[in-house]
Amino acid sequence: MTSSRGRPKRVFVGEALVEQGEITREQLDAALSEQKKSGQRIGEILVGTGVISPGSLVRGLARCIGVRGVVLRHGLIDPGLLKLIGEDEAERLRAIPMFKVRGVLTVALAEPQSLPTLDRLRQLTGLEVRPVLALEANIHEYVKKYAGGNVDVDAFLTSLSEQDVEVVERETVDEGPATDLDRMVAGSPIVNLVNVALMTSVKDGASDIHIEPDKRGTLIRYRIDGVLRELMKPPAGMHAAIVSRVKVIGKMDIAEKRLPQEGRVRIVAEGREIDLRVSSMPTLLGEKIVIRILDKRNLRVKMEDLGFRSGALATFKRVLEQPHGLVLVTGPTGSGKTTTLYSALDLLRSPEVNILTVEDPVEYQLDLINQIQVNDQIGMTFARALRSILRQDPDVIMVGEIRDQETARVAVQAALTGHMVLATLHTNDAPGAVARLSDMGIETYLMSAALNGAVAQRLARTVCGGCAARYFPAEQVLRDAGLPVGEGKPFRRGAGCQQCHNSGFLGRLGIYEVMEVTPELRRRIHHGAATHELRAYLKRHGHLTLREEGVLLAIDGKTTLEEVLRVSHTDDLDDEAAPADTDRRAAA
Repeated sequence: MTSSRGRPKRVFVGEALVEQGEITREQLDAALSEQKKSGQRIGEILVGTGVISPGSLVRGLARCIGVRGVVLRHGLIDPGLLKLIGEDEAERLRAIPMFKVRGVLTVALAEPQSLPTLDRLRQLTGLEVRPVLALEANIHEYVKKYAGGNVDVDAFLTSLSEQDVEVVERETVDEGPATDLDRMVAGSPIVNLVNVALMTSVKDGASDIHIEPDKRGTLIRYRIDGVLRELMKPPAGMHAAIVSRVKVIGKMDIAEKRLPQEGRVRIVAEGREIDLRVSSMPTLLGEKIVIRILDKRNLRVKMEDLGFRSGALATFKRVLEQPHGLVLVTGPTGSGKTTTLYSALDLLRSPEVNILTVEDPVEYQLDLINQIQVNDQIGMTFARALRSILRQDPDVIMVGEIRDQETARVAVQAALTGHMVLATLHTNDAPGAVARLSDMGIETYLMSAALNGAVAQRLARTVCGGCAARYFPAEQVLRDAGLPVGEGKPFRRGAGCQQCHNSGFLGRLGIYEVMEVTPELRRRIHHGAATHELRAYLKRHGHLTLREEGVLLAIDGKTTLEEVLRVSHTDDLDDEAAPADTDRRAAA
């Protein structure tokens, strides 16, 4: 639109926002009245009062001046480019370099139409400059972040093994119809975005990264202390490129989008090797990627570091001191069973002991231990590997998981023929391991002779030491925990701080129920005692359940009662199921 003299007609941002339907005329009038009092810009007033989002303001401003707009976020900016102009010049010019593709530097500017600013950027960088609009506060935020070293992407990128990660010039990205800016975003920044996600997850101690398709774009979340938290929300149109980049890293087929795939890659970050397991799954909105982060720094193999209370730890060590037999570690997926087995192997390993493991997959490589990877596609099952291991003169055998009757039977036979066998099993509590083996067809006389002990476990979040404070749990919480009401005893919980992402928790520890098979308990197992009968016998002899062990940890201030109740809600099984349990035993 032009004036009568042929010059471009000035379009005010408020009017543009009304035309776009972002705000009403009444909201604009109210903002103009406020502007007369405060002197603030219209956009600042509208964002500050929550009338519009920063993204809406950027779109309105961009339409006014005829350039593209962007809301800055991690992954859209290559922090290494900031050194081209320096922090002081970035602040003065109100500009931050975003990414460079084939000699063209895309720069976010508060005033992208300023010719002196563009000339200065060309002079500083020696590159062709492509300006895009961003809010001044948004630019200032990321200049401070990257100049202050909050995201040291350079160190991460330079430490990536060249043989494991292809550089962007060699990879192809599957793109649909896109604008020029979208194509540039789908180039170098995709690599940067994925690397920032990996680096942030490694630094924060995350166990998994979820890259999920969303109706509005992509959602990237990561799991810390067992809880998923939002990591970043890349803009719409980038999901296919992000998935392709992760598949390239994981040595997967980027052309195959209809079937699940798995990949694995080893990177070096912050001076240490980290294994990544990648899994892709097609969904209605696109492919979902989950990256499992296997960081040896997070592996604690010393039993004293896992969370065992002194009594449970002494019992578990006594079980492991037996020359042969079966030791089971039970619990749901993600409860730390494999870590507990590794800690047991760490206690048992020495140059004089031959230890072999069968795992799916091998998560961490340990010294003095021979680890075998299960591969069902070629017939290398748990049972087949276990049979072959018995011809390798083992002293200690670790079975990643007893999944079927065949594996269970071979494990029991190995335990009966002079080997120490450690294995995981999915049950609710320690006495339930007996019923689970019976359901798999293991006869009670074999089970009673082979089983030395069982450990049931859960992972509970620990109270953040940086924001811990005293509190008094609700009466119902005390009742559920089996504690007396009315004593007014204070407990500890985190109030929430930056260190713990305002969750009040930082890190996790294990809650362990340890069942040692004594001669009397062995006799009861041999005669087919029901699970509720075993529990009753153990309780009479001072055995603590999972919940009771967790409550003691809460009393010690290591976690909260609410957290204990959350993770241990499945261990209290109703005795009303006892008759059916007895009938099943009789049928067996």
